[in-house]
Amino acid sequence: MSSRDIILIRHAHAESSTLGQDDMARALSATGIDEAKAAGAWLQQHGATPDRVLCSPAVRAKSTCDLIAAALGSATAREDVRIYEATPATLLRILDENADSRCLMLVGHNPGLEALVALLSEGASDSGRGMPPGAVAWLTIPHGDIEPGTAQVRHFWWP
Repeated sequence: MSSRDIILIRHAHAESSTLGQDDMARALSATGIDEAKAAGAWLQQHGATPDRVLCSPAVRAKSTCDLIAAALGSATAREDVRIYEATPATLLRILDENADSRCLMLVGHNPGLEALVALLSEGASDSGRGMPPGAVAWLTIPHGDIEPGTAQVRHFWWP
């Protein structure tokens, strides 16, 4: 199997929650909107061409995803509720289910994303360097097999 790219993006900065507000309903802050636009521009400048886009149904993740997809002219994102509060194991299942995608972009949340990046690139989920809001981890899986320690970090960017 040939290599495949996985672009993992943490949602950009969100507004603080208000009393009684559902966490899923938190919107991007003005800073977050700028971060998401910057991430989209950066990905476009670096030739990102995702053929499948998945995102958490949380408003802040969907908004981040929409702004990035607009910059890339990407396919419409599919929401997957499992991405919200996902563990690395859940995220691995999602990646495996989308193994036919040559370049998969996934927009989600920490701590799951930073642990997944560490697991795929370092082989251990506790050795991560973190993913600030709006961060992009662009991984290449050399032979398409998603296993711990097999990914190469092609790019790591944050606003």
